[in-house]
Amino acid sequence: MKLVIVESPKKAKTIEKYLGSDFKVRASGGHICDLPDRSLGIDINNNFKPEYVVNPDKERTIEALKQEVARASTVYLATDPDREGEAISWHLAVHLGLPDDCNRIEFHEISKKAVTAALLAPRKIDMNLVNAQQARRVLDRLVGYKISPVISRKIKSGLSAGRVQSAALRMLVDREREVRNFVPQEYWTLQALLHKEDSKIKATFEEINGKKHRIASKAELDDMLANMKGKDYVVDVVKKAVRKTFPQPPFTTSTLQQDATSKFAMSAPQVMQIAQQLYEGIEIEGEGHVALVTYIRTDSVRVSTDAIFDARRYIEQTYGADYLPKSPMNYKTSNQAQDAHEAIRPISLDRTPQSLRKKLSHNNYLVYKLIYDRFVASQMMPALYNTLDIRVGVQATPDQNYGFHTKGRALKFAGYTAAYSESKPAETDDEAGDITSPLDEGDVLVEDELKYEQKFTKPPQRYTESSLIKAMEENGIGRPSTYASIISVLSKRAYTGRDGKYMTATELGEQVVDEINKHFSNILDLKFTANMEQSLDDIGAGKREWQNLIAEFYPGFKAQLDEAYHDTGSKKPAEVTDIKCDKCGAFMVIKEGRNGRFLACPNYPACKNTRSLDLKVVGKCPRCGSPVAEKTSKAGKTFYGCTGYPKCDFAAGFVPAPYFCPECGSAMKQINYRNQLKYKCTKCNHVEVIANSTDKKE
Repeated sequence: MKLVIVESPKKAKTIEKYLGSDFKVRASGGHICDLPDRSLGIDINNNFKPEYVVNPDKERTIEALKQEVARASTVYLATDPDREGEAISWHLAVHLGLPDDCNRIEFHEISKKAVTAALLAPRKIDMNLVNAQQARRVLDRLVGYKISPVISRKIKSGLSAGRVQSAALRMLVDREREVRNFVPQEYWTLQALLHKEDSKIKATFEEINGKKHRIASKAELDDMLANMKGKDYVVDVVKKAVRKTFPQPPFTTSTLQQDATSKFAMSAPQVMQIAQQLYEGIEIEGEGHVALVTYIRTDSVRVSTDAIFDARRYIEQTYGADYLPKSPMNYKTSNQAQDAHEAIRPISLDRTPQSLRKKLSHNNYLVYKLIYDRFVASQMMPALYNTLDIRVGVQATPDQNYGFHTKGRALKFAGYTAAYSESKPAETDDEAGDITSPLDEGDVLVEDELKYEQKFTKPPQRYTESSLIKAMEENGIGRPSTYASIISVLSKRAYTGRDGKYMTATELGEQVVDEINKHFSNILDLKFTANMEQSLDDIGAGKREWQNLIAEFYPGFKAQLDEAYHDTGSKKPAEVTDIKCDKCGAFMVIKEGRNGRFLACPNYPACKNTRSLDLKVVGKCPRCGSPVAEKTSKAGKTFYGCTGYPKCDFAAGFVPAPYFCPECGSAMKQINYRNQLKYKCTKCNHVEVIANSTDKKE
């Protein structure tokens, strides 16, 4: 038996369809290891060595995978094809005891062809990518764990900072202040209603002597009207042209989020969730689990030669040879892009959106159609438009000719726009979309009416999710896989709010930016953040050592920390944990006392709650997933309660299973019987044997 380990259970289900009975596909459920929750987890004095611990909720997963590995003749690690996926494969190899062998495979679409090809080309784990992920994780932990206590002490408890999220927040705060401090500027519009015999036009003032001009005041408008009085309106330009518009490249992660959020009023996290489902596979009646699109975390517009060939075949068959360029359309990927993966595209053009309309949920259909249409359009001919620009000139003064314009456009050839239509384009001919001008150059027009209106300049628009993602990409802030999570974190922390579709920076968000800027201005500097992302890419490419990047960053950062702690009046920073105070809900901090270290509420003296640091964690909450710890009631009795209290109030008089009974949904309790660890339902007595107790202790 050959074993393939992926991240997602849905992905495992899809892949298992493509492989024979000799294969088993199992899922890790994402990262199995991480830095510890309740300590920094970085040995600063030992070359910044990370101290990884197994995630409590992955212990059973690892035990189950070990049993599968023991039975397997070959093990393949098929986690996602990026640096996070590479790190997951590395941790799996370490904890499953896999040899340093060619057992890593990667594919960029979940199709039988791609999976089969990957199995024929296994490689070793790329430690350069692993080290890039380690560098990112260590940087983020240092910044988050060290700066968060500073802003919590200065503003209010429980706040957090992040290396990338703080830079994104700074963009929102800057824009919010631009809007607030904006001073509107007056300007005036001027429109002339003109005619010659039966031909009537509306022409708008745009320029003087061919240069764009905005009328700045009523006084200037009055002067212009006086200068024009009694003067002729002469048609001096009738310009016809054929304008081309070219298709856009296929989607990257960023452009997909931008387009979907603006067109469908979805949030960026929602778009990514749907895209992930389309990538991993969706249950389709009669076919089972089917993957529909290629890998969704990419910053490249490149597509494979096979995909281009398929697109050209489909276009010629569906729309005709006129819609097919003589050679494939090629698009240039940004210089800042990693270009590790193809653009997002459908796996098979035979699965048209229309064929899946009744088989997908509404939102899944919308996003799939968006991806499908954009890819097909990207390989089609440009659209052609007949355009007309009529300029009417008024020689107002000897040296000033006022230019009024009227413009029109009509579709001549649909080109790529046909891909976005529900119906096939009609046949076209040379006269399609022709625009005829009712006027000729030299015609003198009669003024029927002049209309003018006072207006004021508008402030820059606040960011929408779509425009913020675009700005983050342009400034090199974050990577395709992080845009949605950054927006989500800022919202959860109440650093941002909403004004319709626009994102606003809250007063708390502004306070956080100002406080970080006092001592850690480089963290908010967009160039600094972008350069750090480039450094991580360099590590992934094997161009530099990851510890060197941290060693360059940390001394300056430590000096900033020392200054910040001195400014807060604290000799030593409080180390924030993820354990919530069971009285007020704030994240507790570690403090030093006569009897050693202990947990204390940061809201002292308003809340004087303390706890022993040696909190005995016995498992995972079946309700919310937080750790369950052994506690003592006021009456002195031992019970087991969720550390997420008061948000989660799960408590029991027994050690609970990390999940509810699969038969009746009731709580299950842990029992040990004849060296076996079992979970038994407290209501229906359903029993699950987990593992041999002595084996588990080992």
